[in-house]
Amino acid sequence: MWLTSKFKQIVLALKPGTVTLKYPFETRPVPKDFRGRPVWDHTKCIGCGGCANHCPARTILLRDLCQEVRVLIYDGAKCTYCGRCAELCPEKAIVMSPEFELAAPRREDFSQTLELFMLTCNRCGRCFDMEIKNAIDKLDLRGYRYDNIETRTVLRRTTDRMEPAVLDETEAARRPERIGG
Repeated sequence: MWLTSKFKQIVLALKPGTVTLKYPFETRPVPKDFRGRPVWDHTKCIGCGGCANHCPARTILLRDLCQEVRVLIYDGAKCTYCGRCAELCPEKAIVMSPEFELAAPRREDFSQTLELFMLTCNRCGRCFDMEIKNAIDKLDLRGYRYDNIETRTVLRRTTDRMEPAVLDETEAARRPERIGG
């Protein structure tokens, strides 16, 4: 009795055949809306900073080197691939690629850097509007950004005019050695 049930189990187990892939040699196509590594198209990026303002993992940093040059750095080693940056980009300059096999020997291999030439307003001299219209707009960081690129630190500091003194001050910012006491 038990022997026949074991034979039935063996027959059931052998019917489907092979159900796994020979992974390194065969890859399964990714699903339709898969969120892999974000990729920037520098020709479309206007440097608005929406991606940096809303990144939950703080992997996107912005630093204004002068009134016309803005540097955007994406640190992919900390990215959670949530796709928030791609959703918020008004120009669709960020797309989520289907790449998910991202092993690399150096941390810098995960980073992308964009140097953007920002056009300034002829009337006010700023890169974009600093007028705060409502409470939601007050939460965004607008104007000139001073994130510390060298230490990969997001500094919640903005000014409506480019100030070299603030730029020098934020270059000295460091991450805390220890959290707490």
